[in-house]
Amino acid sequence: MARQKSIIKLDGTIGGITFYKSKDGYLAREKGGVSAERIKNDPTFQRTRENGSEFGRAGNSGKVLRNAVRPLLLRASDSRMVSRLTKQMVKVIQMDQVNPRGARNVIDGEAILLDGFDFNINGKLGNTLFAPKTVDITRTSGLCQVNIPAFVPTVMIAAPGGTTHFRIVTAAAAVDFENGVFETQMNESAIQNWNETATDEFILDNELTPNSPHPIFLFLGVEFFQDVNGEKYPLKNGAFNALSIVKAKKFVKQ
Repeated sequence: MARQKSIIKLDGTIGGITFYKSKDGYLAREKGGVSAERIKNDPTFQRTRENGSEFGRAGNSGKVLRNAVRPLLLRASDSRMVSRLTKQMVKVIQMDQVNPRGARNVIDGEAILLDGFDFNINGKLGNTLFAPKTVDITRTSGLCQVNIPAFVPTVMIAAPGGTTHFRIVTAAAAVDFENGVFETQMNESAIQNWNETATDEFILDNELTPNSPHPIFLFLGVEFFQDVNGEKYPLKNGAFNALSIVKAKKFVKQ
């Protein structure tokens, strides 16, 4: 892969060289590679087929997880979030100690590896919210809770310039990756002043169906607003809003 540096940017294939535009700019690469038919049937590419199968499964699993909290992602995500999540899902699948290579999946993998995943690299939760918090998932009751004791916003929240208000958001999702369905509950605080006055304690509950047989994920985020003549507007269209998985709980088969 090479970068195009000429004044005229090309798009297409010339003399075996493919020119194209990507998020990283205008690039060029040599056309070629192994045919899809050979990869599909040649025993030499058995490992390639296995890796491709698991990568596809990781991508699909990431999509299901994203759909489970889509309303929050519309307000807190970056342009490379999908690829970052897929990469992490691959690691989850590779921890599957039950199924053979090529058939490994998220269900039998280690969902805990998604703990701490930030959906917006421009607003990481760990660099935004410094107040102590307690997070818990109780599978038997379905209760997923985030508890944040009272704190002073300007001390415990690193807000982007222009912030006048903020809001704490949470969500809990039980995800059936095999069938591509999910159960989600979301909760949010009232919009709070970002100032030197201590807040009340935040107790945000999300109740799922008790004894879910699926992996459960608990999400926590911070959204920023700017007050203009009494109206609260999302600050910079949510460019710096934070959203992270703060707890993941794998279902353990009996």
